[in-house]
Amino acid sequence: MARDAATARLEPGPLLTLSHGAMSVDVAPQAGGRIAQIRVDGVDQLAGFSDDNDATIGWGSYPMVPWVGRVRRGEFAFEGTSHRLPANLGVHAIHGVGFALPWQVDSQSTHHVEVSLALPADERWPFGGIARQRIELEARGLRMTLSATAGERAMPAELGWHPWFLKPDRIEFAPTAWYPRDEDGMATRPLAPPPPGPWDDCFMNDAPVVLHRGAQRVTLTSDCAHWVVFDMPERTTCVEPQSGPPDAFNLEPRVLAPGQTLERWFRLSFE
Repeated sequence: MARDAATARLEPGPLLTLSHGAMSVDVAPQAGGRIAQIRVDGVDQLAGFSDDNDATIGWGSYPMVPWVGRVRRGEFAFEGTSHRLPANLGVHAIHGVGFALPWQVDSQSTHHVEVSLALPADERWPFGGIARQRIELEARGLRMTLSATAGERAMPAELGWHPWFLKPDRIEFAPTAWYPRDEDGMATRPLAPPPPGPWDDCFMNDAPVVLHRGAQRVTLTSDCAHWVVFDMPERTTCVEPQSGPPDAFNLEPRVLAPGQTLERWFRLSFE
């Protein structure tokens, strides 16, 4: 069976290993600028690449830029012009372009790396621009910063992170509102009270999210107000801070003027 672009095999390529205190992180610049694995006291925290987990969309922790989640059928209007992005998962365009393209290493040390990506200016993404990431380790944590900057023309933009955490025993998550999903599984408005899990949904949330696995607590904080939680898989849970909701280009379009930057941060603390 043919695989969509988002589910096609993507190997990690050469890895950069960062270390600091109890932390060790493998970064895969050629595989979408993603974190291939996080280790704390030598213990893996993410579902990593393997022959039975090789899909571009399905391993490590990757940046989503210049959009997050699905754009419905890849279609949206911007400044009076209709655009259609290539469908990479079924009929939809999912998770931006950054997670599948090679990023350039701009600077690195033993405990940090900065990478960048010149965004396409073609049928994949007609606006150009540039994305940048900084990944920096702490003694028992890491902080990630992600940005998108418009080029010579205005563009819509959202960004976020998609970590595939190994299954926690439980999750502390108390969102304030929920984007209902329609028959196509797409986020819609108006917002509603959060339903009970399991989830594959976008929420409004302004509090830390805590994952419990054995004796370990992982506290997730971000300046993002939108969080997607996907906890339906048996072996993994995704907790994804985002600057906006899925299908934001149609639901809540954000416009970056030429040269303007959108930036957000995401921090993981291991206790």
